[in-house]
Amino acid sequence: MRSNYKQFIRNVPLHLMILPGLIIIIVFGYIPMAGLSIAFQNFSPIAGFKNMNWVGLDNFRYLFDLPGFGQVVWNTVFISAMKIVSGLVIPVLVALLLNEVRKTGFKRTIQTVIYMPHFFSWVILAGIIVDVLSPSTGIVNMLLKAIGVEPVQFLASNEWFPYILVITDQWKEFGFGTIIYLAALTNIDKSLYEASVMDGAGRWKQTWHITLPGIRPIVILMVTLSLGNVLNGGFDQVFNLYNPLVYDSGDILDTMIYRIGLQDAQYSVSTALGLIKSVVSFIFIGLGYFLAYRLANYRIF
Repeated sequence: MRSNYKQFIRNVPLHLMILPGLIIIIVFGYIPMAGLSIAFQNFSPIAGFKNMNWVGLDNFRYLFDLPGFGQVVWNTVFISAMKIVSGLVIPVLVALLLNEVRKTGFKRTIQTVIYMPHFFSWVILAGIIVDVLSPSTGIVNMLLKAIGVEPVQFLASNEWFPYILVITDQWKEFGFGTIIYLAALTNIDKSLYEASVMDGAGRWKQTWHITLPGIRPIVILMVTLSLGNVLNGGFDQVFNLYNPLVYDSGDILDTMIYRIGLQDAQYSVSTALGLIKSVVSFIFIGLGYFLAYRLANYRIF
């Protein structure tokens, strides 16, 4: 007990360093959770919290009876699942390719180029994507015209829009994942490759039997931790790219919350939807950490 007290006193400067961040989390993260009670009320900003009528689960029943609610849930899960899968496959493949590059300058240049979009907001990138995919002046449709293909309205087509979201999301984020896997590749024992060469193994067999097993723990970790995003379709991206023409395939829970809460002023219903999303995400986050601990021996502390 005395040793724990001495350790606490010794770490007081460190505790003081995290105090501002802790205060910010409490003020902006925990105190606003009291507003979740709105989900069970008929809330009106004019009347305030004290004069609200408690309606129980009526907001949830109304939400489930909304036309198109099931489609929105499907869109969210479908888009999120594609992002999770592509967010695993593409960075791993690019990391394996870059790992084979022997010219350091060229390798670092490629890393910088593919990592750069990560730092741009979706407001900027959405403007670029709209110009690139424009049916009249976009470079993609100009190339299609050159080979005799009719222009495609990518951002106004329910068939194309979900895949455009996934492709552009990977364009922005796969560089970040690539760096993570490149860092994992540096931890593989080089003597394993030397021994495999002595045994006559080529590059493909080295990749399959040494490289991929070597990064398997970090791959499992990244996949399991991404389970918490199964209901996060990416509000910033979708909000800046979608339009009423693609609601059937591009509308997700976050954009639905935005429209119901801020545009239609149905604060109780939007809070109920946000609560459902948060609870499901919390369950998947807990499942993700459990799987990360069991499969990759990952610990939070």
